[in-house]
Amino acid sequence: MPTIFITGASSGIGRATALRFQSEGWNVIATMRDPSASDLAELDNVLVARLDVTDTASIEAAVNAGIDCFGAIDVLLNNAGYGAYGPLEAFSTDRIRRQFDTNVIGRLEVTKAVLPHMRAKRAGTIVNISSTSGLSGGRTSSAYAGSKFALRGMTECWRAELRPHNVRVML
Repeated sequence: MPTIFITGASSGIGRATALRFQSEGWNVIATMRDPSASDLAELDNVLVARLDVTDTASIEAAVNAGIDCFGAIDVLLNNAGYGAYGPLEAFSTDRIRRQFDTNVIGRLEVTKAVLPHMRAKRAGTIVNISSTSGLSGGRTSSAYAGSKFALRGMTECWRAELRPHNVRVML
């Protein structure tokens, strides 16, 4: 039975994806910052794990828990993120860093944690959930759009880098 590791599974796209894959018979590692608020753990073949994409220790712990529970991770769905909007001069540097730490660096760190397992078995799929803001920026979205443009660039590079290892990467 294949296993999917989903970041940001407490609501929205992440939760809907967890429910869909579980209903199709997959093993699901549903990660979120606050697992105590989730009812996903009540479902068969679902492991709910704490993960904050800005906390390397929680990333390692969640990946290891998922592999310990199900034996492998076949698909990584990088979904966790958030949007901060407003005029550039209204953004503190800390707020811009938080945007990039979550939407870019956090996904990079989760991917780095999962990759050794995919490379070792010479198979896997990485899906980075993005936004149309990664294609075209607009007023009051420079930090958010910038993070999505960066994610798009990383995804294109990972696709080329990981193709020889039979790891598919998509946006």
